[in-house]
Amino acid sequence: MVNPDDFDLGDMEFWTRPLEERAAAFAALRRLDRPAHFDEPEIAGMEAFGFTRGDGHYALVRHADIVEASRRPDVFCSSRGTVAGVLDPPPEFMEYFGSMLTMDDPRHARLRRIVSRAFTARVIARITDVIDEVAVRVIEDFRPSGGGDFVTRVAGRLPLTIICDLMGVPADKHDRVFELSNLIIGSFDPEFVSDLAEIGPKVIEAGEELRQIVYDLAAERADRPRDDLTSVLMQANVEGESLTDKELGSFFILLIIAGNETTRNAIAHGLTLLTRHPGQRELWMSDFEKHAPTAVEEIVRYSSPVSYMRRTVTRDHELGGHRFKDGDKVLMYYCSANRDEDVFEDPDVFDITRSPNPHLGFGAPGPHFCLGAHLARQEITVMYRELFRRLPGIRAAAEPVRLESAFVNGVKHLECEF
Repeated sequence: MVNPDDFDLGDMEFWTRPLEERAAAFAALRRLDRPAHFDEPEIAGMEAFGFTRGDGHYALVRHADIVEASRRPDVFCSSRGTVAGVLDPPPEFMEYFGSMLTMDDPRHARLRRIVSRAFTARVIARITDVIDEVAVRVIEDFRPSGGGDFVTRVAGRLPLTIICDLMGVPADKHDRVFELSNLIIGSFDPEFVSDLAEIGPKVIEAGEELRQIVYDLAAERADRPRDDLTSVLMQANVEGESLTDKELGSFFILLIIAGNETTRNAIAHGLTLLTRHPGQRELWMSDFEKHAPTAVEEIVRYSSPVSYMRRTVTRDHELGGHRFKDGDKVLMYYCSANRDEDVFEDPDVFDITRSPNPHLGFGAPGPHFCLGAHLARQEITVMYRELFRRLPGIRAAAEPVRLESAFVNGVKHLECEF
């Protein structure tokens, strides 16, 4: 049995361990009578750039505790610090990444209302057409190769192309947007940032370049609106309020990062899971439409593309057998909640017929539940429908090359064959 004293969630070394070891570690944490506490990591260059270390963080690992915390944003807030790390970032960092995720009401509610109104029936209809079109194009472009890197050629291309097409980003900028999103999410991975001391400046530069792309688009659409999301967002008005330039830039970065990473990693993990569990693959292919809804949910539950979100406590509060105090940092580990034995029968079993499946792969109930959950589900469904139809023999040909990240359970590369 794993001893909680034998690992440290604040140490990047833990996040490079095999997924099975990490799952066993979280199972040990769930057996404790209260949330465990871990020190904050020491990362070269981050403090010099303005990130500040604190007194560590508490790990919420049980499904029920994370649901309760998510429903109490007045106690477990998003606006103090960042939601994607333990270290507190400098103001210039939040200039680019201070999206809806890092806001509380009333700012969060206002921005979510404006953005939600932009997704009209006409926009939703266009999204459906775009997903089908892009999935077919991506797979047909990949078909002549007979195999290769499934992440860079397929899984990563679908959501990124869809978001860029919807926003109106020119095709010749898609590859650059892909590179910038990889750098931001993979900033602690030496493949994307070789020198840890350069993480802060590199991420800021990437954020500025992404923001400039949407600013250029907005300037063009101001004079010549088109049938794209940039034009709709610029015109969106709720009770006399619309998006500022800064909010538009931050929302674009959020779309590129959150809307791309979660879906691409679910699709990539899905191919590995279906290769390792051929019986589940055959079952899904035997009646795709029947099993698609539960299969997609199970892929998201089992893979948990986003490992955690952070909250900061605003006042004394009892939860999970512990008395939290103002300023405590709390990490809600979705990857643990999605394997909670009190909620899921045989949680380590991959079962595409699992129902009910109250996983937290898109966040827990509350104001910050993923705005793009429906889009992600649709993209994953369409991608596997077309893969089974056009490349029915596709399978993972090697173990996935995982991203070195505590925040994202990412797959950088995955060789496949068909």
